[in-house]
Amino acid sequence: MSVDDPRDVEGLLAAGRVVADTLQALQAAVAPGVSTGGLDELAADCLRRAGARSGPILTYGYPGSICISVDEEVVHGVPGARVLREAQLVTLDVAAELNGYHADAAVTVPVGTVSPAASALVDATAASLAAGIGAAVPGATLRDIGRAVEESATAHGFRVFRTLTGHGIGRAMHEEPTVYNWPAPSATTVLNEGLVFTIEPMLGAGGAGLCIARDGWTVRTADRSLSAHAEHTIIVGAHDPIVVTERR
Repeated sequence: MSVDDPRDVEGLLAAGRVVADTLQALQAAVAPGVSTGGLDELAADCLRRAGARSGPILTYGYPGSICISVDEEVVHGVPGARVLREAQLVTLDVAAELNGYHADAAVTVPVGTVSPAASALVDATAASLAAGIGAAVPGATLRDIGRAVEESATAHGFRVFRTLTGHGIGRAMHEEPTVYNWPAPSATTVLNEGLVFTIEPMLGAGGAGLCIARDGWTVRTADRSLSAHAEHTIIVGAHDPIVVTERR
């Protein structure tokens, strides 16, 4: 989506606030002994009270209001009976639709106290997201964003999963363009003011291989190594990007 009408910006920001508020509530609830299904119920309640709908359910008939991925699960983890344990990493990925506008964000958080290596992975993922957002200026290309994300990840000693990407968003949960987390040769789209998309680095501490779990949704590392995921929805601004899904 590309926006030039203030009403569209207001609609996106309203959807973004719902996502940010839901993530805040979820992060406060993460603790050892909490189930991923319980977190999903909390997210569903947050969305319902805001008058919003789950993007994954609306778009794909997904079996949960949000995606919750633990440790080696990189993305699209299905919430259920799994109980969180001390020292795990859990990724909370919330996409919501409000009044015809979609927003999407994710964060990986520790469950209790985690190892220094796990903490470093979370910090590196957040830094890679910040680097990508910083590169999202008019006149740059999507390749510049991918380069910034991957260079940051590599500098911190981790890898991006190149087959997992960000995406356009706005009137639908997933739109063009594809937003790579590396400088893909095909990522030649020039950023113009008003372009809306997500940046979402997914980093791993081990090998590059990925596989799909038996549930048909969850993407995990092939070698069971730790992963982390961070995401924001942004609008390319006249000078700096507008981060739709940040807390205000």
